[in-house]
Parts: sequence; C-alpha cells; structure tokens
Amino acid sequence: MSPVDAAWFHIDGPVNSAVITSMLTTRQPLDFERVKEVYTQRLARFERFRQRVVERGFPLATPHWEDMPDFEIEQQLHHVALPAPGNRAALTALIEDLASTPMDRARPLWDVHVVNGVGGGAALITRIHHCIGDGTANMAIARALFDTAPDGAAQELDDSAHAPAGRLFAPAVGADDKPIGAVRAAIHSAVETVRHPQKVLEHAARVIAGAVALAGELAKRRDPRSPLKGEFGLKKRVAWSEPVALSQIKAIGAPLGAKINDVLVAGMTGALRTYLKRRGVAVDRMTLRATVPVDLRPPERALELGNQFGIVILDLAIRSKDPLARVRLTKARMDRLKRSPEPAAVLALFNIFGRGPKVVEDFALQLFSSKASVVMTNVAGPRETLYLAGVPIERVMFWVPYPGRELGMGISILSYKGYATLAVIADAHLVPDPDAITAQFHREFDAMFAQIQRRAKPPLRKKAAPKGKPAPKKTQRAPPGARKRAAARSARR
Repeated sequence: MSPVDAAWFHIDGPVNSAVITSMLTTRQPLDFERVKEVYTQRLARFERFRQRVVERGFPLATPHWEDMPDFEIEQQLHHVALPAPGNRAALTALIEDLASTPMDRARPLWDVHVVNGVGGGAALITRIHHCIGDGTANMAIARALFDTAPDGAAQELDDSAHAPAGRLFAPAVGADDKPIGAVRAAIHSAVETVRHPQKVLEHAARVIAGAVALAGELAKRRDPRSPLKGEFGLKKRVAWSEPVALSQIKAIGAPLGAKINDVLVAGMTGALRTYLKRRGVAVDRMTLRATVPVDLRPPERALELGNQFGIVILDLAIRSKDPLARVRLTKARMDRLKRSPEPAAVLALFNIFGRGPKVVEDFALQLFSSKASVVMTNVAGPRETLYLAGVPIERVMFWVPYPGRELGMGISILSYKGYATLAVIADAHLVPDPDAITAQFHREFDAMFAQIQRRAKPPLRKKAAPKGKPAPKKTQRAPPGARKRAAARSARR
C-alpha cells in the first residue's frame, strides 16, 4: 500500500471511520442479479475490490493489500427492501444505520446495498474506505460501472491506466523484497533528477513554500467551540438538499465574476450561518474554517485508484450578512487558495505520516482538525444521464467522512445532469438536524437569484407621448407676488 493510502487507512478513529458513503436513485426498480453481473464483470479490472488490508513487517508493521482467500462478490453485495411506506424518512434511517456501522477489516473495505421499494424505484448505497481511493478515483470507478445508454457498455479503459498509485516503485510486499523496492525507488528518483533536474527542483521549491505557508496556517488559533465541534459518538445523521440548477448558479455568479464553485461554497456558508444563528451562535463575530481537498493527480493518472490530493484550510465568509457579498468574499478567498502551495506540502506530509506509526498520524490529524470545524468538498459529476443495468440514474450524491476527534460534520456537493446536490453527514449528538442545513442551502440560492434579478432590472422610464401628438409643453407657475409686481411696473410706465 502506498504511504498516502496507508495514512488514510490509519485515520480511522474508534467511532469515526474514513468511509465515503454514496447513493444513486432510480425511478424504476433495479434487478439485483443484473446489478451483480455488472459489478462482477466490471470491477474485475480493479484488484483492490477483491483484496483486504493486512498489517505486517518488522520492526514496524505497515498495511499491505492482500488477495482475499475464496473471495466471492456476493459477500459484498446486499439486496434489501425499504420498509413501508418507502419514503425519504425510511431511506434516511437506512443510510444513517449504514454510515454508523464500522466496516469489517477482515474483508475488502467496500460494500453495496441495492434497495428496492424506494417510492416506485430503487436506491443503490455504496460504502468505500478512503484508503481505496479519493473522489477522483471514485469517478473512475463510476465510469467503469455505469453506461451512457440503456443498452450500452461501459467505456473500455486501458487496464494499464489502473495500476495503483506508486505501484511500480513502492516498497515490495514481502519483507525480504523491501531492499529491492528501495533500490528501484532510488534508481527511479536518480533517473528523474538527471532527465528533468529543473522539474525536480521546482517541485521541491513548491513543497518547501507550501510547508512554510502550512506552518502559518497551523500556527493559527483553533476554531472556536460551536455546535459543529466537540466530542461525539458512533451514531451519524445524514441529509441531502433538493437539486439546484447549475444554470441558476451560473446566472448568480456571472455578474460578480464568480465561478460555479465560488457560488456553491457561498451558498453552503449562508446555510451554515442561518443554522448556527438559530442555535444561538454569535455568527457576526465568529471564525469558521473548513478543510478542503485539492486534487493533485496528474491527468495521465486520472483513472487510477488511490489518493492523490492535498488539503487547504478555507476561512468561510460566515460573518457576511449579504448573500452577494458572501459570494464576492468567497471568490476572493478561493482565488488565493488556488495559488497556494499548501496542498503539495500536505500531500508530502501524508506521504511521511503513512510510513510511520499510527500515533504520529493521530497527532497530525488532531492538529489539522483543531484548526477547522467542517470538511467540505465539491465534485463535478457527469453532465449526461447514466445507466446502471439498463436503468436510468435519476440522482447521485455522496457523504464525505470527517475523520478526527473534533470535526463533527462533512459537507459534500456533487453535480449531475445539470443540477447540484448538497449532502451533509454529522454527529447525531452535535448536529441532530442536518436537514435544516440542506433545506436552507436551497433557499440561499433562491434568495441570491432573486437579488441578482432585481439588480438586472432596468430603471423605470417616464411614459412616452403617443405617436403623432407632440408632447405637452411644461408650464411654469409664477412665484407668489410676481403678477402684482409686474402690474405695478406697468402702471408707473
């Protein structure tokens, strides 16, 4: 296992695992046998889905991928029926139970539940541990599983593109082979230095600059106590918003020079502001930060599994009362972060932490999580309708984990078919009502869109005179006493 993936494997806490939960819904029932056939055929190219994680080595045991003995995909796929009346509340309760249940580490770290009886259709709920892959990796998995036509085949991908990150020069599995792996890594590093010395120097400079910037971030004060931070338990709460049209989001951002991501983050911030204010928090004076993942995967490795992202800490515009002012401030802060060298430094740190004992990772994770209150991520999904086992997929969403001992909420936004959906997962003790946040998220965009429309309306004009008739001349009334003074002057003449 690569050091970065090993770091994510170790991030699990006793009651807070690093598991990505996702859901797709359909208006038609799903045939479980057809779904099983799709997964059996198309996941075969990803060896991690038939492997488990074992830790071995001396003097320090490290995680490795190992083929699961007598692996059968049926043990990872489950077919359930949603209890009557098959409504959103019943579906939410099922997702919360799954999200609150730790994964069995003796088995491959993923599972799928095909749920029929969801209204007149179905849902497919997937759980994948973060050590298998990040958001970009999960999109590669979706590309392999789903079709772009009812009777189409998944896009054929070059199997060589799916080698795990760092596989060619990572330490070998066996203890006896470790020197060979180290020699290969050293040779590769030396060759790269000779071939592209400037590139290596530039990368080192970025990491150093990022480390300096990151040190400044970590030197900041902790995010204050709020309903979003604190000790929590195993039980989770989940919620998701009604879809918001990307065309509406673009219409809001265009006059302000803001991109879709800026507007989405501003809308999410406004929803959090309203929620915290209703819970008695002095939002006009508080600081609220979010940890935000930044994809660092090279384009040529976009279809690989594994983790290849850094993290930045974003100050949310929580104090701003005006929705459009929040968009402007969010855009300015996001623009600064896009030029930040911090993500490369964080990825380098994860590479280091993944090679050490879990206690070191726990210390680093606690340091990061103390500086923020939420985890926030935004993923751009497919624009066209996708199909699973011949059935069109209506909606797609996911819930991002919030590992650590203080971060009590994960917020994720996924776009699909021209609409964006906000999903919230939170500790049940800290945030018992995340649906209040997702409902406000939708209202935020209605308010911003209405404000943009009011600004765009032309000013009222005076009514023009009918054609063919000259406009009446304006008559000016003489000031008081003017007529008497004029008569007196005439009499003197």
